Amino acid sequence: MDAIDEAIIRCVLHDARATYAEIGKAAGLSAPAAKRRLDRLVATGAIRGFTALIDPQALAWHTEAFVEVYCTGNPTPAELCRALEGIPEVVEACTVSGAADAVVHMLARDITHLEQAIQRVRATAPVERTESAIVLSRLLNRPRV
Repeated sequence: MDAIDEAIIRCVLHDARATYAEIGKAAGLSAPAAKRRLDRLVATGAIRGFTALIDPQALAWHTEAFVEVYCTGNPTPAELCRALEGIPEVVEACTVSGAADAVVHMLARDITHLEQAIQRVRATAPVERTESAIVLSRLLNRPRV
């Protein structure tokens, strides 16, 4: 990975629909050279894919929470992932250090919807209990690398 690759990645993070000409301009390359470099970044797995980022407000999902998940036993990350991936309100889940086994980011229409979704998380093996923090306002939200 060099400075040109980093410029390409910054460009597609800013706009995943950027043209090869736009990517090339940002990286100091021609459009064909930018395409080759981008294709290489995809082929090597440095870029895993392109996606649309949807504003939860557009879906009328105005309520979000970070939920600490505490498990019984010692489930593997793969087992915990399988347990959570069927719950559409779970938009991100990470294993963490500390007392909790995982932290889950959830989105919902309202408090009632969030409560129902958290109940589904709690009803999932191997989850024993949860502790929730509801987001009051989002202060910073940067594109992820």
